[in-house]
Amino acid sequence: MRTHKIAAIGADGIGPEVIRAGLTVLEALAARDGGFRMEVESFPWSSDYYLAHGHYIPEGGLERLKQFDAIFFGAVGSQQVPDHVSLWGLRLPIAQGFDQYANVRPARVLPGVKSPLQNGAGIDWVIIRENSEGEYAGNGGRAHRGLPIEVGTEVAVFTRAGVERIHRFAFELAMKRPRRQLTLVTKSNAQRFGMVMWDEIFYEVAKDYPALKTDRELVDAVTTRMVLKPQTLDVIVATNLHADILSDLAAALSGSLGIAPTANLNPERQFPSMFEPIHGSAFDITGKGIANPVATFWTASMMLEHLGEADAAARLMRAIEAVTASGLHTPDLGGTATTEDVTRAVCEHIRQH
Repeated sequence: MRTHKIAAIGADGIGPEVIRAGLTVLEALAARDGGFRMEVESFPWSSDYYLAHGHYIPEGGLERLKQFDAIFFGAVGSQQVPDHVSLWGLRLPIAQGFDQYANVRPARVLPGVKSPLQNGAGIDWVIIRENSEGEYAGNGGRAHRGLPIEVGTEVAVFTRAGVERIHRFAFELAMKRPRRQLTLVTKSNAQRFGMVMWDEIFYEVAKDYPALKTDRELVDAVTTRMVLKPQTLDVIVATNLHADILSDLAAALSGSLGIAPTANLNPERQFPSMFEPIHGSAFDITGKGIANPVATFWTASMMLEHLGEADAAARLMRAIEAVTASGLHTPDLGGTATTEDVTRAVCEHIRQH
């Protein structure tokens, strides 16, 4: 029997609730399949842990995580801790420390889910986000604090190696999709150094993929295209900041942030990859039992695919789509179902089909 070692980090807000639901579904899949099992260890790292101990990840924590095949992550962010402290304290040290440079965010309208767009059926995208450098490189600083001449700099760092590898990843993924179409998104009219380099390297890499259709959009222009002509897009590759914003828009246009998954991949598999729902901590519904677990289930399907369990991943997606099609929806999708209701229904579908 195949054994997959999973590190579970629920962290903040609704994170522990949806990760708990995700692990329940994974257990049902493993029992149904019979060919693999999940060996899960949960880590208490969170903002509460930070407030109690002065750090999110204890000394040696990343070394412990290296022993796992994948990381199942909930959400980080607390009203008691500044956002830049929590993000740089937990999620970014894992993503950057494990060179998870390819952030993959699929978006489509699931059966039974209503898009705010009349033409929302045309949404079937994968957004590839460069996840290790760019605008989130952490390069910058502040000087003359509190004085009229105070200055703050945030320097986006783009390396040829970093840009080329995310483009190649995007091209390879686009080649596996039926439409074989890839859209480059930058802001190279105004940002004439790093963004122009992004464009140049993209078209250098494109020469190795003559069968692929490519086009380019400025980041502001692509938002209008996502809304007005969603069917004209397929795979999108963009920088850390731009793709971060575009993927939230994609999730909202697909019906809800509560259904959107994410994979933070180290494609070379030198380190474990991390899988997380897109929705964040959602303080407003924390503890109410109504968080939508679909994003976590879809994320779990991506994790299974990464772990080589393609059949189980496909079975989970069929169960998710059957449940959303049935109309059993949490409040973010206009329904009255609880997290537990949706989890139970997905598990039942897995067992019965």
